[in-house]
Amino acid sequence: MRYSPISSELFKSNRAEFQLKMNPNCIAILCSNDIKHTNTDDEMGFAQNNDLFYLSGIDQEETILVLYPDAAKPANRAILFVRETSEQLRIWEGEKLTKVQASKLSGITRIEWVSDFEKLLQFMAFEADGFYLGHNEHIKRLTNDQETRQDRMIQWCKKKYPLHDYHRAAKLTRELRQIKSNEEVRMMQKAVDISAASFKMVLEATKSGMMEYEIEAILTYNLIKSGGVRHAFKPIIASGGNACALHYNTNDQECSDGEMILMDFGVCYGNYNSDTTRCFPVNGKFTARQKQVYTSVLHCLKMGSKLLKPGIVPADYEKSMVALVEEQLISLGLFSAEDIRAQNPDKPLYQKYFMHGTAHHIGLDVHDVGLYSRAIESGMVFTCEPGIYIPEEGIGCRLEDNFLITKDGNINLSAGMPIEIAEIEELMSR
Repeated sequence: MRYSPISSELFKSNRAEFQLKMNPNCIAILCSNDIKHTNTDDEMGFAQNNDLFYLSGIDQEETILVLYPDAAKPANRAILFVRETSEQLRIWEGEKLTKVQASKLSGITRIEWVSDFEKLLQFMAFEADGFYLGHNEHIKRLTNDQETRQDRMIQWCKKKYPLHDYHRAAKLTRELRQIKSNEEVRMMQKAVDISAASFKMVLEATKSGMMEYEIEAILTYNLIKSGGVRHAFKPIIASGGNACALHYNTNDQECSDGEMILMDFGVCYGNYNSDTTRCFPVNGKFTARQKQVYTSVLHCLKMGSKLLKPGIVPADYEKSMVALVEEQLISLGLFSAEDIRAQNPDKPLYQKYFMHGTAHHIGLDVHDVGLYSRAIESGMVFTCEPGIYIPEEGIGCRLEDNFLITKDGNINLSAGMPIEIAEIEELMSR
């Protein structure tokens, strides 16, 4: 694997916490993701089902985890099923995990081949009262139009065992995954460190006339060189007015003298992600207006990030961020205090220049699982990403850092990534 090994103690602990939340005498079954294809026999690459990874540490396709904590036979309480290497598979794709390797990574003693799953499950199923099955549950990213291996497992189980009770494994993992362990924070810090180094390389290389995709290539180079698994998401390299499109990522335009670039990017390291955003001038010097907008957004980031602390409800936090941005929009002359007092509360004026939320969970998913009705707690990791977008001026600015919440406030995991105007200009002058 590309990344440094994660201690199996993490996955043992995760499984123990998960099993404590299960109803009595139930079996949990979690499946790996499918390998997605493009056309004919080409593949998009494999990304593991993060709930399965969270509980097993296995980053391989065709994997099934079965947990039955109340099983009469101790050997049946945790079984990991992995794909067996055949001679043909060895020739075309190389070796898959051996049983010994799978056991070392996961901390699970009993490893079986996935081809034996149905037979072995039947020995346990009729003693159990119900099943916990996985499903892709996320408030923003529903994939109801895509059938997954988990969906097929749900269909198969309900057909094979129709009278059992069924429960949502995602409800349990969603609660657990919000609180990061020291080992998980270590992986996320590594992802952020790769991002910070990549940003410094970009600052030293950018010049007028470069294409956006050339900057993307620098990020990709350092990501792979540093052992990253993949981009956390397709990077946004948005020069000039492109930065006013929130999810612009065609990255095919020339970066012209006098423009500012918005770069929203992240690294996936050991399946854990960073998500950071920086803005910088193409020619190495901010214009007076760019400085004004940038300073306003940076003020919102600095003040808003102080609000990320235990006990704060995310909805209240977002209201406070809106107030900060609104204040800066007035200072930038985009509207007046009188305009604000006279605005329609159902159509607030700030939404013309600031139209997104400013904090989301981050971890195994970039927009990690978690209910935003739950107050912020120590151990959570959030982004803070205020922005101001002025299409009529061709300026879009967003700044984003990643914060580990502690009992005393928060720690900026991305503090090593340059953000002050003077530092950015100095690096670009080299």
